[in-house]
Amino acid sequence: MPSLTSRLSSPISLAILCYLIWGFVPLFYIPIHNFGGGAVEIIAHRSIWAVVWASGLVFLTRQWPDVFAAFASAHLRWMLLLTSILVATNWGVYVWAVTNGHTIESSLGYYLNPLLNMAAGAVLFKERLDNWGKGAIALAAIGVVIQALAIGHVPWIALILAVTFGSYGILRKQLAVNALAGLFVECVYMFLPALIYLVWLEGAGQGHFFKPSQAFWFVLTGPVTVLPLVLFSYVARRLPLSTMGFIQFIGPTSTLVIGLFQGEVFTVLRGVSFAFIWAGAMVFAFGAWRRLKAIKPIEV
Repeated sequence: MPSLTSRLSSPISLAILCYLIWGFVPLFYIPIHNFGGGAVEIIAHRSIWAVVWASGLVFLTRQWPDVFAAFASAHLRWMLLLTSILVATNWGVYVWAVTNGHTIESSLGYYLNPLLNMAAGAVLFKERLDNWGKGAIALAAIGVVIQALAIGHVPWIALILAVTFGSYGILRKQLAVNALAGLFVECVYMFLPALIYLVWLEGAGQGHFFKPSQAFWFVLTGPVTVLPLVLFSYVARRLPLSTMGFIQFIGPTSTLVIGLFQGEVFTVLRGVSFAFIWAGAMVFAFGAWRRLKAIKPIEV
């Protein structure tokens, strides 16, 4: 029987932890917004403190050779630049959404992302997608269409979040770079633009960092950024995209609950759309359970 430690450190357990953190991330950004911090300022601080925390982890795990190897490879340098742009875009749209009354729509984006993962797993990596998986995608797709009708326009926030992070996951799955080393390189790319912006912002008297109670929340953006990204990069290379897609439903469900507690509008039509999306998740889970049950135990 596996030990408690081995179970907690399994890829599936770490993936669940990753998406729980992401699901409750809005709770760290709302206080910053309440004392006047804007989305760009939050993203800039995320970039700065992510480098600090990532470098600390690289030092503790002695992964500097992996970092130097990533910078030495022209292919990895350019690909990690691309992934850093994708993740920075995702951060920016997400932070703006959850601090401007669009938390529920942002949760829709992360409900969409598993669909992209499942489809990409089948098309790009030849992962088998059975009828249960196809049915799950169809149900969720119907939910997305109804959501567009409910809010009266194409859900651009959700689509941008889904495409940018879905693409990020696909690219990181294929890069031969250590999870933490790759994240550190991505953060380094974002560091200088973020530093320049924050220096200008504080010089103009519009920054919010130089008050202890406010600095605390900005510094905290470092670990809540680095930890789930390290976990994600680690498990993305060890789990099928279809499995990752199912586990990812934890994150947007948590975010949805936060949006509801914030008092965002949740109409009947919006409820119907989420019902279809949740039905898709349950169908996918049932299909996964049937496949697991069909596997005969190996006789020793």
